Amino acid sequence: MPLGMIMPGAGGCKVVYVCREPKDMVVSLWHFLQHVHPDLALADVLDSVCSGAVPYGPVWDHILGYWRASIARPDAVLFLRDLARFVGLPFSDEEEDAGVVQDIVKLCSFGHLKPLEANSTGQLDPLVPVPREALFRKGVAGDWANHMTPEMARRLDEIVADKFHATGLTFQ
Repeated sequence: MPLGMIMPGAGGCKVVYVCREPKDMVVSLWHFLQHVHPDLALADVLDSVCSGAVPYGPVWDHILGYWRASIARPDAVLFLRDLARFVGLPFSDEEEDAGVVQDIVKLCSFGHLKPLEANSTGQLDPLVPVPREALFRKGVAGDWANHMTPEMARRLDEIVADKFHATGLTFQ
């Protein structure tokens, strides 16, 4: 979701942004959209992403918006312990010693979240025939390599490099 849609700073809200590798994002979007359009080709989704014709606009604009906000507020790039302090709930020494941090990481893991009933049953919206389970697929970074041709990957990599060259942002 674009930064401008959440009105940062309004009401003292805090924002945590997770940015995915663009090629993985394209494959994930393709799998998701196939629940509505089963015959949709990956090449067509890639074309839409590359041209910026996707819901909420070009993904580069989202990433750059959050990146600029993180430069303005460098305390926004956080690890779990820093995130706890960021939201005003730091871990005590006792909690850290008791393994609370590791427990939270486990509870937030893909493997724990995917099978939860709230994530695996029903539909996202009564008007759109997309099952909730469509939000969780594999949870593996780099799966794009199993779906994209080298030319598709090169095309997206070139656009990403062009869009982010002045920022130093890269994806591995």
